[in-house]
Amino acid sequence: MSAPQSTRIASPRYPAPELANLPDDIKAKVLEVQEKAGFVPNVFLALARRPAEWRAFFAYHDALMLREESGLTKGDREMIVTTTSAANNCLYCVVAHGAILRIYEKKPLVADQVAVNYRKADITPRQRAMLDFAMKVCLHSEQIEDADFAALHAHGFDDEDAWDIAAITAFFGLSNRMASFSNMQPNPEFYLMGRLPKPAKSA
Repeated sequence: MSAPQSTRIASPRYPAPELANLPDDIKAKVLEVQEKAGFVPNVFLALARRPAEWRAFFAYHDALMLREESGLTKGDREMIVTTTSAANNCLYCVVAHGAILRIYEKKPLVADQVAVNYRKADITPRQRAMLDFAMKVCLHSEQIEDADFAALHAHGFDDEDAWDIAAITAFFGLSNRMASFSNMQPNPEFYLMGRLPKPAKSA
């Protein structure tokens, strides 16, 4: 079965710049991502139409998603993104980050499960508590209270972890809205990533 075929990045109203025309620092980062992933995720080109905003966006993205001194695993972070992006009806982020989630968690079904109903998903009680907090930040941040932090503490999260959960949720709330309003399309490659085990390497 082949991946869905689409070359459109976003709305014609906001055309993505050509890679060759990007500032050198952005071009270098895009080529680095292409080398690692085998393709360029559309978000890297769609947002590059405004270089200063691109730099700010990915600096904060990396500060949150690559932070080493966090109690959250890479899979936890992608699970937060996938679940809250679904609540925000963001096609791009659900498909793209769901693919990364499947790979990190080594669970082909988990992204679909948390996107539709994380309470029924095959995840740990710790992850469910994490997503309860993330979803409250996503939908009703003004209602966060001490009891919400206590529920996280019961599963081993501390207050800095709560900050991470909230910051990831909030940052991707911005990302979701930018992707949706500009009609950013997921790369076809994302749809199949992590769904089937990789074939064993021959000796």
